[in-house]
Amino acid sequence: MGNNRQMILNFFMNSTGFHETAWRHPLAEPEGVTSLALYKKMALIAEQAKFHTVFLADAYELGEKVKHQALSRLEPYTLLVALAAVTERIGLVATVSTSYTEPFHTARLFASLDHLSGGRAGWNIVTTGIGNTHLNFSREQNFEHTERYNRALEFVELTTKLWDSWEDDALLFNKADGLYADPDKIHAIKHKSDNFSVEGPLNLPRPPQGYPVLAQAGSSEDGKELAARTGELIYTAQQTLKDAQTFYADVKSRVAKYGRDPEEVKIVPGFSLIVGATEAEAKEKEAELRESIIPELGLKRLSSRLKVDLFSYPLDGPVPQLPDPATINENRSRFELMKNMIESEQLTIRQLIERASGGNGHRTFAGTAVQVADEMEEWFTKAACDGFVIRPQQLPTGLEDFARLVVPELQRRGLFHTEYKGRTLRENLGLSRPVNQFARKTFEAGGIHQL
Repeated sequence: MGNNRQMILNFFMNSTGFHETAWRHPLAEPEGVTSLALYKKMALIAEQAKFHTVFLADAYELGEKVKHQALSRLEPYTLLVALAAVTERIGLVATVSTSYTEPFHTARLFASLDHLSGGRAGWNIVTTGIGNTHLNFSREQNFEHTERYNRALEFVELTTKLWDSWEDDALLFNKADGLYADPDKIHAIKHKSDNFSVEGPLNLPRPPQGYPVLAQAGSSEDGKELAARTGELIYTAQQTLKDAQTFYADVKSRVAKYGRDPEEVKIVPGFSLIVGATEAEAKEKEAELRESIIPELGLKRLSSRLKVDLFSYPLDGPVPQLPDPATINENRSRFELMKNMIESEQLTIRQLIERASGGNGHRTFAGTAVQVADEMEEWFTKAACDGFVIRPQQLPTGLEDFARLVVPELQRRGLFHTEYKGRTLRENLGLSRPVNQFARKTFEAGGIHQL
């Protein structure tokens, strides 16, 4: 890796912060959860600080924790379209599931966002196997783990074909001869399988980026294989530098196995941060959030995640023995991460609730701008990541603190850019524009064959 590398910073946006009870903070704005004004304010702060992307997660059920946690959320694609109109350079990444949507619809959505934003769209590919999502989509159960990932791979391959179904020069705009487009450069897909039947072509020209940037999160074996084959921006969660280094080397080696350039895949672990002007201020903010914790909420969430009824055990006692990760269908990689954290640190249930409340398995850290930058620099320079997903534990003030205090410190060290490098998200991430698979030509004995 070159010495002139600079970090990728992604802002993970929600309404009140990534501490599960941050909505109770005096400066939180839970009443703004459905207000464009709140998200617009944060997107503009992130863009002014030169973050590469705003990232929105998604879920397809309300869940049982709404009594104590601010879970209502806007549909992310719709929100990003609105944010595209009030921003100019920052990338816009939304989660859409491959389990509960269709390739044609997804391809059309992200092609539209890429056109409307001038090439700033990204799609976070998730497989969705959590909770009772299936009950909202006419299914008796969620897809099994391996089935989800097999479906996801086919889904992504189909979606890229649909984006490629219009060659870049298919549009003619020939007013004199009345020719809008060249039909010979618009291609049907004609795909049929047990999962999907898609005729194509897409009813929209190829996106400005060729493909919107393909983001993916998943650290199970199947997840890492999907990342290596299709992903360009890989979200992940690790607790330690050593674990992050292991994941980084593993995924980069898998990318090479599939004939892809490892430099075309950017790995960005999540950091759940609290930043203070002084260390005492940061610790005070951390304690304030800790005091807002509702044990019932933590017990309910962790019992569901760990598949053990924690209500049956004393809060200050050890976490009971957990199931074999191989038996877990829902978010297996996060289960394994938390299981390893519990076992290595010998956490009590109360300590686990405190740790998980602020990070949900991601690295949590509270400190000054220099301390936060030191932590980020160590991970970045020691082959653990290509950047970070910044998850402020409290919003919007946590983002303001990071932008005001940490970003200038990273820039002073030469670790983060001071201006966007291009107009598109691909340009700013250092990713190449994909070649259209229908326009590629291969030279073989006997002539030129169109693929």
